[in-house]
Amino acid sequence: MTTAKADAPRDGVVADDRAVLRASASDAARVPALRDAPVPDAPDPAPKRRWVLGGGAVILAVGLALVLYWQPWAARAKVVATETAVPAPVTRVLAVNGRMASLRSVDVRAVVGGTLAALLVAEGNQVRQGDDLAQIDPAGQLAVVRSAVAGLDAALVGQDQAAADYARTQALGSNVARSVLETSARAVQSAAQEVRRATALVDQAQIVLQNHRVRAPMAGTVLKVQADQGQIVDAATVLLTLADLGQLVVETDVDEAYATQITTGLPAVLQLSGEAKTRSGHVSFVSGRVDASTGGLAVKIGFDAAVTAPVGLTVTANIVVDQQAAAITVPRAALVQGTGSATVFVVAGGVARLRPVSVVDWPATRLIVTKGLAAGDVVILDATGISDGLAVTVAKR
Repeated sequence: MTTAKADAPRDGVVADDRAVLRASASDAARVPALRDAPVPDAPDPAPKRRWVLGGGAVILAVGLALVLYWQPWAARAKVVATETAVPAPVTRVLAVNGRMASLRSVDVRAVVGGTLAALLVAEGNQVRQGDDLAQIDPAGQLAVVRSAVAGLDAALVGQDQAAADYARTQALGSNVARSVLETSARAVQSAAQEVRRATALVDQAQIVLQNHRVRAPMAGTVLKVQADQGQIVDAATVLLTLADLGQLVVETDVDEAYATQITTGLPAVLQLSGEAKTRSGHVSFVSGRVDASTGGLAVKIGFDAAVTAPVGLTVTANIVVDQQAAAITVPRAALVQGTGSATVFVVAGGVARLRPVSVVDWPATRLIVTKGLAAGDVVILDATGISDGLAVTVAKR
């Protein structure tokens, strides 16, 4: 039968299931590499969940405390920088820039036109009044002088002739008609007038000839030569600039907004370009006219002590307009913009209060308050973003 055949032993080996199982177990004991790995016990998740829940509760409590402390739903007070109004010495200064100039200077021009035959000085030369500076070619004028002299000679000859004729006529006495004597006398008068006219022409020609030589109108130093030898010049041509460097001043302009506050005698502090030290001076001249094209008022500042410096050097000048022993000042940034009048914010009872003030409008970072503030008032330094009644907190310094 098929079943019996299947149960039959193979190759003479008797199949015994229990023997096979025992042999397998015995082999497994002898070969550790074939032993199954032990399975660890699963951890208990309960402690971890307890830590997570506890940490979340702590974080939630801290966050709630912070929210209650800051109270974001409540209006916060704005932190502002302030200063307490205290009277102190104040000096009001107008700062301007100017240039060194000579108190006396002149542009030298030729009186007559012609060719510049010679230029007798150079820049930096010192000259005395009356010294020759330049020579205009005199050839043409010399001819005029000779012609005038010749005319004078002819007039003198005519005068002598008229005088001689008159003398002869008088010598004839009653033998000469009265009309002839009168005519001879008038000829003498005409001859004398002609001599005077010719003399004047000679004098005029000589003066013009002298004007061909350009002389120094004052003692000083030649600052600049503006013409060249051989150049054709006329009375409008500037040949050179002459200045007295013994008296130097600072020339500057003051804006017309402050023109009424600048007067002669005001003290000034001067600093020359390139120098660290300062020099004292005073306003020596204030123009009586404002330049309509620039809106500037010409001002000259003199030095209290002699100074040596090149003309044209830049000078910074601080004109002291006003000095007060005790005055209250505020920063310009403290003024509220757009109110139409000067106002500042002061801190009163933890809020910002608008306070009208009167100030001296001046080109400076701090302004003098003449009315509206008293000593001890706490002024907000920057009015930007501040409104009347706003809750504020004074920033710690």
